[in-house]
Amino acid sequence: MIWLGIDTANTPLSIAIVENGKIITEENTSTPINHSLRAMSAIEDAFKRSKLEPSEIDQIVVAEGPGSYTGVRIGVTIAKTLAWTLKKPLIGVSSLQSLATNGLFFDGLICPIIDARRKHVYAGVYQSKNGELNQKVEDKHISFEALIHELSAFTEPILFIGQDVELYQEELEEALGAQAVIAPFQFNLPKASSLINAAKQMNKTESVHHFVPEYRRIAEAEANWLKANKKG
Repeated sequence: MIWLGIDTANTPLSIAIVENGKIITEENTSTPINHSLRAMSAIEDAFKRSKLEPSEIDQIVVAEGPGSYTGVRIGVTIAKTLAWTLKKPLIGVSSLQSLATNGLFFDGLICPIIDARRKHVYAGVYQSKNGELNQKVEDKHISFEALIHELSAFTEPILFIGQDVELYQEELEEALGAQAVIAPFQFNLPKASSLINAAKQMNKTESVHHFVPEYRRIAEAEANWLKANKKG
């Protein structure tokens, strides 16, 4: 089984090809780049390095969000186009679940965090059991204050994972004390191989025509329009 993983949901870019549980090639970068210009060329480079033809892959996996609206759309559009053109199954995986997979062997809870600005975050809570992730709190767009309140109900250690954790590290440690465990930096980068690993545990494929990103919130422009037209 050959998998192609695509993650452009946030600033980092990750492309991976995995064959029978072995990473054939993977590119991970956190350098701010224009995914619309770089993502397709990164995929082409991955096929060249792996000496595979696109037609040889069996599954396509994409980060479906949450994250950057533009980044999520780019990845999903590329994945849908490839799946339709190559007639391959498509699987969407939560960007947060993919990050949580980086902490798969942590003995406790795993809380991936993506900054959503204005003191709000995208977050979920997961727990690993027998090498598989179970979701304890669904992925959501939530104020940081409300997240802390939800987490205070747990007694287990909580691993906070993701590049944006550093924005909230001091407050997390102040609110949760020793319960808060901050992931080492090398685990904070989204990885397409982690995306593929998460997809392998899921028994689903997407309808290419009907598959849409999971933003977990409406766009700011839409929110402003709704606010302005609320009385109507």
